[in-house]
Amino acid sequence: MKRMILTLFSFLFIFSQTIIAQDKPKTELKFSGVYNAWGQNQNNFLLGKTDYQDQYLVQMLRLNFSFNYTENIKAVTRFDLGQGWWGVDNQEPSYNGASGMFDGKDTKYFLHVDHAYLWFNVPSLTSAFTVGRFNWSLGNKLVLDNNYDGITADIKVGEGSSLKLGWTKASEGVNGLSDLEKVAPDPRGNYDARDANLFLASYKTKFSTTNLEFYGSYYNDASVNDSTAFLIDGLYYNRPRFTPQVTSLIVFGIAGTSKFDALTLNYEANYLIGKDDIKNTKFAGKLNTARGVVDPLKYDINNGDLKGYNIYAKLDYAVSPDATLGLVAGMGSGDDDPTKGDGNVNKISTAGFFFLTEVWEDSIMPDEEGITPQGLGAPNIRAYRELENTTALQVNGLFKLTPAWKVFTSFTYLRATQPVFAWTAAGPNLSKSATDLGWEVDIKTDYNIFDNLVLTYRIGYFKPGTAAMYLINGTDQFDKAPWEMKAEITFAF
Repeated sequence: MKRMILTLFSFLFIFSQTIIAQDKPKTELKFSGVYNAWGQNQNNFLLGKTDYQDQYLVQMLRLNFSFNYTENIKAVTRFDLGQGWWGVDNQEPSYNGASGMFDGKDTKYFLHVDHAYLWFNVPSLTSAFTVGRFNWSLGNKLVLDNNYDGITADIKVGEGSSLKLGWTKASEGVNGLSDLEKVAPDPRGNYDARDANLFLASYKTKFSTTNLEFYGSYYNDASVNDSTAFLIDGLYYNRPRFTPQVTSLIVFGIAGTSKFDALTLNYEANYLIGKDDIKNTKFAGKLNTARGVVDPLKYDINNGDLKGYNIYAKLDYAVSPDATLGLVAGMGSGDDDPTKGDGNVNKISTAGFFFLTEVWEDSIMPDEEGITPQGLGAPNIRAYRELENTTALQVNGLFKLTPAWKVFTSFTYLRATQPVFAWTAAGPNLSKSATDLGWEVDIKTDYNIFDNLVLTYRIGYFKPGTAAMYLINGTDQFDKAPWEMKAEITFAF
């Protein structure tokens, strides 16, 4: 497969370069960027099991450069310069402290490249190609949102429609070039060096005031003989307990936006089906963020079949130019028994930029982009992310108080789609379960000092239900309400 893809791509690349070689050269540099600094105050994120108060400040300077060589070819990069936590910039990267949360990016003020790719358009083929490292996402970023190395082709299909085809290499199995089933073990003990690959197709079309995306993807990880899989073992953050490993996964769905006068509707539905070919007989597995440390409750025990779905709708109604009322509804599948039967899966891999609430779900992962975790889905807390085993209903409002000042507020009610079980270090307690995750109130206000300089203040208060207590601590003995405040300043240029 790898050889065939490389051969096809090489032929296409040479052919396309011949076609566009007649363009008159014109080199042009374009750039943009953003500086963002935020202070975070997080409280009671373990619901009172231990004292918990985290206060920290983070900054990021992100630059985007595009080197255009005629209108049909350009090289693009995006990198972060001077990103890190204030006060810990001299920490060496390790898995024993906060610096380990940056997935090798550590907490120093170094340059880190997130994107680096070539884009070129072939007019005679009505197609554009992207080669390198860039963002891959589908729909509302519920099932896929990450940076990968790969190739995409964007093909025009009639007026206002396009087809995207892509292949990316998600993992080389171990840190090396081999494709053998067994090599010398790496520091984590993994020895199967075969690849994990992701293929996707996305068809976008527009009619009247509706934009639609029909998408599908296929993920396959061949490196499972060492009882680890890239999903979830190769990630540098911890998922909730009793999570299946993903050997193969098929995803298909539809997402869209429709506008009717003052009403805007955003929606998505997807279905996932796959396999977990690693036959775990116990829940224990190594923590992703601590080398050699064993989590007794890491894995889901299942029959090898994986299934799941997500349904999402967001309705906004502009009551006036200064006021918009909204309604959000979402449902994601869950696992009705983490000791047998089908395993549940809701996504391939995401960076956490799907937003629902400030505290419960908002958990931007500290992956290769090095962004600190925000909410209860962070690696140290391990609640759900996106709509995993979550049924949510939210009412919200956006109000423009002055030309420079606006306020967003919301109330969200949360339930588990499938019961959440109590647990101890020995495993889940199937005789004790609950579905009440709780409710949350959020407020966000933005003040434009200048058009491109914004001061933001956010606060969220989450009242946990019994299901949230079981999910986070395994017991209902701890019920303190988590809350969070965040102040940030953003300069975009």
